[in-house]
Amino acid sequence: MNSKSSCWILFYLLCLGSKGFASLGISSPDGRTRFLISVEAGRIAYSIRFKDRTILKSGNLSISFNGKAYESGLLIGHPQFREAQEKYNLILGKTSSVNDPYREVRVPIQTKGKKQEDFVLVVRAFNDGVAFRYEFPGSGELVLTDENNSFNFPDSTLIRGLFLPGYHNSHEGPYHTVLTGDLRPDTLVDLPALFETPKHVFIAITEANLLDYAGMYLVKENGILRSKLSPLPGQTEVKVRASLPHHSPWRVFLISDRIGTLIESNLITDLAEPCRIRDLSWIKAGKTTFPWWNGNIVPDTLNAPGNNFVTNKYYIDFCARNGIAFHSVVEYGLHEWYSNDGAGFVPGPHADVTRPVPGLDMQKVCDYAKSKGVGIRVWVYWSALYRQIDSAFAQFEKWGIRGMMVDFMDRDDQQMVNIQTEILEKAAAHHLHIQFHGAYKPTGLSRTYPNEFTREGTRNYEVNKWGPGLSPDHDIYMPFTRLLAGSTDYHLGGFRAVPDSLYQAQYSRPLMLGTRCHMLAMYVVLENCLSMVCDYPAAYEGQPGFEFIRELPESWDETKVPSALVEQYVAIARRRGRDWYLGAINNHQKRTVRIPLNFLGEGSYRALIFRDAGDDATDPDHLLKETRKLDSKDELSIELASGGGTAIQFIRE
Repeated sequence: MNSKSSCWILFYLLCLGSKGFASLGISSPDGRTRFLISVEAGRIAYSIRFKDRTILKSGNLSISFNGKAYESGLLIGHPQFREAQEKYNLILGKTSSVNDPYREVRVPIQTKGKKQEDFVLVVRAFNDGVAFRYEFPGSGELVLTDENNSFNFPDSTLIRGLFLPGYHNSHEGPYHTVLTGDLRPDTLVDLPALFETPKHVFIAITEANLLDYAGMYLVKENGILRSKLSPLPGQTEVKVRASLPHHSPWRVFLISDRIGTLIESNLITDLAEPCRIRDLSWIKAGKTTFPWWNGNIVPDTLNAPGNNFVTNKYYIDFCARNGIAFHSVVEYGLHEWYSNDGAGFVPGPHADVTRPVPGLDMQKVCDYAKSKGVGIRVWVYWSALYRQIDSAFAQFEKWGIRGMMVDFMDRDDQQMVNIQTEILEKAAAHHLHIQFHGAYKPTGLSRTYPNEFTREGTRNYEVNKWGPGLSPDHDIYMPFTRLLAGSTDYHLGGFRAVPDSLYQAQYSRPLMLGTRCHMLAMYVVLENCLSMVCDYPAAYEGQPGFEFIRELPESWDETKVPSALVEQYVAIARRRGRDWYLGAINNHQKRTVRIPLNFLGEGSYRALIFRDAGDDATDPDHLLKETRKLDSKDELSIELASGGGTAIQFIRE
């Protein structure tokens, strides 16, 4: 260990001669975060310190594979330390250029009496968090039954997250805040989950680089949170079957006493594998229609509405007039655009995604869209696509389709994880982008496969078609929980906000809770390079605020969080080129917030501000637009209505 490394490696305590080390650790490049590893009664344990305070008490690292549980009688072998940096570009996402330094230690773990390691624990420490993973050397087969890591938070720690009844789920539901001491022991905690210590340090737990492995959850057992993996279908014991050598995904801790740091972080893509797609020239971000949400509304004068050319032409022309990159062909009359003899969109035995329904000429639709500078996307049920994936992708490329939503996946076991990877790889070969719905959270694969545009993985405005409206109090959870993993799809664009007392579920022309400015701001707050413009053309054109949606970029060079208070409000600013866009959303409590503009670059900006008009109790669609000249030394005072928001375009002069 040279003098340079000795200043940052926390490598200390008792060396047990040839039997291994009792304790070691690693610190982040800025020295604020420390990950400590030790052997306690033959068990591998860890703890995390932030600013010289323990934020995660001693917890066990335990794993079972190939018929053996590695939870006792273990030794730490000779560690290997290194410093490096993740330096790469993202063509889609919240930043375009990343350069994040980190420190790494590789720790061989072996059973007493053995000369070779059984597995390797790898830890990386970044300035905004730490992560670890298991690496399994050797040859042959890996059969993994448990990865039983513990996360030992004090009972007074708050946890915010999505709590689920079982592994088979769409990752959609209400979010809750409870003390870890009050968390029910039979509940799966979906990831990401946000923890807040009594000293107001934030720790978000999630995973990165989920490939050929099972998805992870947290479950409370005997008063301590432990990791649990989705079992392979048809049984409960085996979680992973793979060829050796192999490794787990990264188990990630985003850490800061400033919540905005977690939102700004690139740690999830830092830990993903580099891009596997050589030709990226065809990958273009853009907003998209999704007529299913509004009920496939067309003008009364439009003849023969349905799964046909004339209906799609209506939406394509709308896209062409307003700079919307994509039109989505989904369904009409509750029947998919493709042939299917199943019920309720579930594929029947003769479902065929290469054969449009009678009356729909997909080639004609794609050719017309191309002539207007618009791309065509389609919706598919995942199992209908997967059973003919090669012929389907070849036909889609022949027609000129640009991408698709793949829906109803509802699992994150290893089998489904591998299916999604295969979809991404084969779609890229045919220049197709993918939007996963009914799917688990992102794990950074938008870096590895940039044709993964977005994932749903949360409850969103689609529920306004059939149930209680999604409230601003639900929306405000997103930046502090689900958004921390990456892009989320939300069925944005409802332009019919009503007071709570007038809300009712409507399958066509759904109504919205919260103000129109809240909706405009959501386009900035939520990271998504494929944001939906879900309503029908007449709901937008000529309406106040639509100009903000039209001008909004879909991918960003930089993201900053100038002001935020968890569960109450958040303001997120994103830069594209010389211009900035800011979205601020609020919960149900009216408030005034002050937002410093020091994220702006040099020079002055013309700010186009869309704000609530103040009569939101009776007309939440009413907004005011004003223009101001501002620079980085200014501070904005913004009044946020109950369920309100503010959207601002900063144009560099």
